[in-house]
Formats: sequence, structure tokens, C-alpha cells
Amino acid sequence: MTQARHYLQFTDFDRDDYAYLFARTALIKRKFKNYELHQPLVDRTLAMIFEKHSTRTRLSFEAGMHQLGGAAIYINTRDSQLGRGEPIEDAAQVFSRMVDLVMIRTYGQDIVERFAAHSRVPVINGLTNEFHPCQVLADVFTFIEHRGDIAGRTVAWIGDANNMFYTWLQAAAILGFRVHFAGPPGYGVAMQRDGYPVSAAEAAQLRSFDDPRQACAGVDLVTTDVWTSMGYEAENAARLQAFQGFMVDGALMDAAAPDALFMHCLPAHRGEEVAAEVIDGPRSVVWDEAENRLHVQKALMEFLLLGRLA
Repeated sequence: MTQARHYLQFTDFDRDDYAYLFARTALIKRKFKNYELHQPLVDRTLAMIFEKHSTRTRLSFEAGMHQLGGAAIYINTRDSQLGRGEPIEDAAQVFSRMVDLVMIRTYGQDIVERFAAHSRVPVINGLTNEFHPCQVLADVFTFIEHRGDIAGRTVAWIGDANNMFYTWLQAAAILGFRVHFAGPPGYGVAMQRDGYPVSAAEAAQLRSFDDPRQACAGVDLVTTDVWTSMGYEAENAARLQAFQGFMVDGALMDAAAPDALFMHCLPAHRGEEVAAEVIDGPRSVVWDEAENRLHVQKALMEFLLLGRLA
């Protein structure tokens, strides 16, 4: 039996894989917009395991699998034996004998890695505390749609060094663009995270700034995220205080290149990490970005199950 290929971090694919995926995504999206049937995954089943709440991840994977001709099964860990202590390794053995593909949205990256190590079928990381590869996949595709190749460009990340930031940094090393980071003291980049250190190739693409305006100077894309991610709610008050001065507003966008885009993975808190004038303004592509989760994940699922198609 051929060993399954998984998508647990952005580093699981190389530049050629991404070139194929982005081209395939454009084709699949064009067919979707033209109401052309595209169902290469007839009789295939996706299991979606959720430990963390979700809107866009569930909607995009479930709708996407149906549009590809397959079926999607939603499983919340609270309602399954996983929520009662069944070993991840045992669950992986069972799931992978009953479905063709598994997506997991959970807390620790170690959970998806342990599951994948014991799975006969491809496993996709739908989000962990450490990485969010599907979202950055959609973000990069959205940039390409609006501005062309991202190689040689500069992305400014304003806020917390979280799972999104570290995934952007992985993407920068693979796809050849730069990342500027600006965040308050205590929330900066950790080069030696336990088990997931920043590589030398990633570090070479990174510049850190104390001043968010300097980080945004001349960049091609400004992006951010909520100041308090899921699992860190107890820190909310401290974070709200610490991040004052790091809201992406009109002044920060004015520091960027004249044609710079704004992205946010959503949900967004207007008046906190982003001003309403920015997220609802002409430079914002957040709704295209959200929609593109559907299209890139369809291309991803097709690729993991069928490989490269002509």
C-alpha cells in the first residue's frame, strides 16, 4: 500500500507543488464560477474532526467535498470517544479504514502528527496552535489573484507571533518573499519554539520591528489576526492593553505601497486589531480571501487523493 501524503505544515510541499496547486485552484474556481460540474472525488469520504470551534474551516471543507462529488462527515471530539480518552493512535487506525481523507482542527500540533503517523489516508491540518497551513495557502493564492507572483514581495505581519505568523514565515522561505513583523514586547518571534524552531531559511526572510509603521513601510501586503486566539482567552485583558498602538489603521496602510492589500483570516474585531476603514475599505481583500479557502482546499484534497492531474 502506498504511504499517504499529509498536509500538516506549509513545509510539507515544495515550490513546484504549490505552483501546481495554485494553477489547479484557479481552474477549479473558474469552473465553480461558471457552474461547471467538477467532481473527481465521487464516492470519496472526508472525516472532519473538530476540537476547536470553527466557521470557515467547516464550511469550506464540507461544501468543498460535496462540490467535488464526495461526502463529508462532521465529528466533534466532545461527541466521540476521542473526547473520552481514546488514544489518538487507535482513532487514526479506525478512521483511516472507513474514510478516504481526514481533516483535524485541534490544539496541539502533536495531535495531528500522531494521528497522521498512524493513518492509512491523507491527513490535513485544519488549524493547530502552532500552524494554519490551509489559511496561508488561501492567502497566498488571493495575493496571486490580485497582484501576481508573490516571489520577491514583502508581507507585513502586525500583532502576535501566532500560528498564522509562523506559517507565513514557512511560506516565505519556500516561495521567496519577505516577512516584516511588528508586535509588542512579550509577544514577539520565538526562534526556538519547542519542537518547531524557526529554520535558517525562514529567519533569512524575516525582519522584526518595534514600530508597526516601520514594518509596513513600502510593503505589498499588510495582514493581522485577532489579538487573543482560541485557547488564550484568560489573557484577553492583558493582551488588549499590550497591543494598544498595533491596530492596522489607515495610517499604517498609507505607509505601505500604494497598491498594498490588506488581509485578515477572520473573525475580525473592528476597533481592536483592525480599523473598520481598513477591513471595509478598498484595499481589503478579506472576502476573496475567505472564499478562497473553499477553492484552495478543493485543490488540496484532489491533489492528496489523486496526485497531479493533466
